[in-house]
Amino acid sequence: MDDFAIAPIRNGTVIDHISPGQALNVLKILNVNENTINSTISVGMHVRSAKKDGFKDIIKIEDRELDKTTLDKIALISPNATISIIRDFVVAEKHSVKIEDHVCGIAKCSNPHCITNMGEPIQTEFVVISRDPVSLRCAYCDRTLVNISDNLL
Repeated sequence: MDDFAIAPIRNGTVIDHISPGQALNVLKILNVNENTINSTISVGMHVRSAKKDGFKDIIKIEDRELDKTTLDKIALISPNATISIIRDFVVAEKHSVKIEDHVCGIAKCSNPHCITNMGEPIQTEFVVISRDPVSLRCAYCDRTLVNISDNLL
């Protein structure tokens, strides 16, 4: 079996150990599309990994470091992802994403009748029921959020 390799980046962010099949959802979170690409982005999907079930996705994005909100969204769809900040081809920082006990303002409730979807000036809030797999319950209507990636703000 051949090893898979993505070229190193000079400066930017590597999102590694993304749950298999979630790279496209991470690109959506990063707002990557044909109109927003200003630097090199490398994507590997279903790449062999020594961790977990043997496969992962990976994204390398040059000249961009991610803010906390973006990292919080990535954690919801890939709770075992790791983030490496690269500076001059060297890993300057490395950490795992983290899911807090409450998730506020980064996802919408899937219940169309929830008060958070009725035009009221209320920030969404979810209680984390489970971290792996991720399961969230709305703090207002108690509905369990389905299709988290489709409900990210």
